[in-house]
Amino acid sequence: QVQLVESGGGLVQVGGSLRLSCAPSGWSFSLYTMGWFRQAPGNEREFVAGIDWTGRNKDYSDSVKGRFTISRDNAKNTLYLQMNSLKPEDTAVYYCARGASSRFPGEYAYWGQGTQVTVSS
Repeated sequence: QVQLVESGGGLVQVGGSLRLSCAPSGWSFSLYTMGWFRQAPGNEREFVAGIDWTGRNKDYSDSVKGRFTISRDNAKNTLYLQMNSLKPEDTAVYYCARGASSRFPGEYAYWGQGTQVTVSS
């Protein structure tokens, strides 16, 4: 059974940092492109960052470029999202997803349950 479990969310002040983790199980993590998405209330789910299976090729949305860093440790079967210089508009539920070199959520087959990130001003 394919599973992804996010962790690391929480409440942080403007300008602070958080690191999200995504732990997959039931499949070979090292073989797949992975992505981070987020969804704020009333908004559509949006692409945040993506990383290929090697970890060498990364993609970021314009809204997080320069502040967020996606990475992976295939030996530890873990995907990360380091979030720095957080802004109130970063408040959302963050999801990790498996499976596509794409910014479109519909092209990802598997999703975690999400972790809440709240940035207070």
